[in-house]
Amino acid sequence: MSNKPGNALRTILTLDGLARRDAAINRIHPLSKLLVTLGYIATVVSCNKYDIAGVSSLFIYPFALFLWADLPFGDALRRMKLVLPLVVFIGILNPILDPNRVIIAGHVVSAGVFSFTTLVIKGLFALLASYLLIASTTIDSICYALQCLHMPKILVTQFMLTYRYISVLMEEVQHSVLAYQLRAPKQNGVHHKVWGSLAGQLLLRAIDRATVVYEGMTLRGYTGDFSYLHHSIHAGTRDILYVIGWVIIFISFRLLPVFELLGSIFVHFHLK
Repeated sequence: MSNKPGNALRTILTLDGLARRDAAINRIHPLSKLLVTLGYIATVVSCNKYDIAGVSSLFIYPFALFLWADLPFGDALRRMKLVLPLVVFIGILNPILDPNRVIIAGHVVSAGVFSFTTLVIKGLFALLASYLLIASTTIDSICYALQCLHMPKILVTQFMLTYRYISVLMEEVQHSVLAYQLRAPKQNGVHHKVWGSLAGQLLLRAIDRATVVYEGMTLRGYTGDFSYLHHSIHAGTRDILYVIGWVIIFISFRLLPVFELLGSIFVHFHLK
């Protein structure tokens, strides 16, 4: 029987470990990284639904950050294998529902093929940008950045606790599934007759664990305020240049036909 809860828990712990590294990208101010991530996603989403070349050119951001952060690209794709099918499912009917037609090499093709491809690329790039943010920034730092943007305190706290309690829930799921495996070693998966009782026990155990975690946080002085990070995280010239540089790149790649310009430059030098 596969240990999916254990794998999910290891994924969360791995991301936490990556976010706590002493790498150059990790030392960028979290507010700068959050603003750049939001700006990148907004730029990707704003592209025309038929502009495959324009959207594809924005791959420069995740490509550069994966190299700079020294993160394996294939590992990121494997971690998103459960979300990518959802993106594909959303646009799977585009080739049928889109009434527009285009002619390519003498063949009539539905414009929905282009909109579907663009949608998948947009979803992939947005997921990669979110992954890079989480893999290079701790959850406390992200909450601090949200607080700097004056997000409502209750929403920031909800975001942080949801992320924290996911690991608690996955740990309890792992224990429950392991206990079931030991009691039914020849059973392939969890039998449907025990789904209800197992889910109820899991909920009660998760609530108990979450209560203990919250009480521990309260005893250590947690009040939902992340201002204490202000003394350890300082914004400098590097962080400002990081935002300005990427904003200029996003605008340039969004407004200019990058692939066409590169192609013309290549042809020009090749003819010379």
